[in-house]
Amino acid sequence: MFAAERRQLILEMVRANGAVSLRELARVVQTSEVTVRRDVRALEAEGLLDRRHGGAVLPGGFTRESGFPQKSHLATAEKTAIADLAANFVEEGEAIVVGAGTTTQELARRLARIPGLTVVTNSLLVAQALAHANRVEVVMTGGTLRGSNYALVGSGAEQSLQGLRVSRAFLSGSGLTAERGLSTSNMLSASVDRALVQAAAEVVVLADHTKLGTDTMFQTVPTDVITRLITDEPPAHDDRAGTELQALADQGVQIAVAGASGNPGGEAVPARRQQRRDVPLPAPRRGQLPGPGAAAGLRAAAVLGEQAPGTERARVADMRRR
Repeated sequence: MFAAERRQLILEMVRANGAVSLRELARVVQTSEVTVRRDVRALEAEGLLDRRHGGAVLPGGFTRESGFPQKSHLATAEKTAIADLAANFVEEGEAIVVGAGTTTQELARRLARIPGLTVVTNSLLVAQALAHANRVEVVMTGGTLRGSNYALVGSGAEQSLQGLRVSRAFLSGSGLTAERGLSTSNMLSASVDRALVQAAAEVVVLADHTKLGTDTMFQTVPTDVITRLITDEPPAHDDRAGTELQALADQGVQIAVAGASGNPGGEAVPARRQQRRDVPLPAPRRGQLPGPGAAAGLRAAAVLGEQAPGTERARVADMRRR
């Protein structure tokens, strides 16, 4: 494929999706990420797109929201790994809320195997994934159907969440930065996500590395409200994603990184525990008492510690003393 053809295809993908990672662009145009990066620089010089954190976005700073058909084909391996790991933070008999999105849809497919759950959602896709789970109760919000992401939005959805209290909220979005937290491109979706957050004792954000450092119009979850981020391992060359992860950890967000393939760390883990690498947890936020999120992190670390050699047990013991 000639450079002009590659660049035209890259431009069409960015226009269709709003934001595309270099990894995905390289896969579609069937070339290396080095070549794609050079093409993206050339297109940026012409003002046709902007480079952003290991990918390309529409020019103008804020990415627009793409529809479900486009999102469902982006970063599929990463979303699967994130969903596998996120399911480990859900226990039998819990009541949780799950927001709309392709990553949360993947999570819902795994929740179907956990008995005694009550799942509150505004997503038709999440509800569909759990429709035949005999031991999971699904509670849907009211609201108006937003066809682009199959979610219920509006005042009906928000009012149905008033007075609700659950243990955790699992949310996705269009972008995540340490400065603004989770954001999305649609005002109605943002408003419902904020209502979901208000109902939960903990907030868990599911975001693959392509969303790290991406900022969109409407803030949904400020950084200081996010309990945990579950993401995938950024590519080695994506320094800015790594910097963003560290900035989030510095602000008190617990980071769990899922491997998109295999079990690279080689640790022995129980059947329902997937390999994960936790960024070293920061000190508790000033004036904050240890909450259920910290307990969950210690429980997960303890499981890994029971399976690992003495060095891992020492790390777990040190976490308990903090």
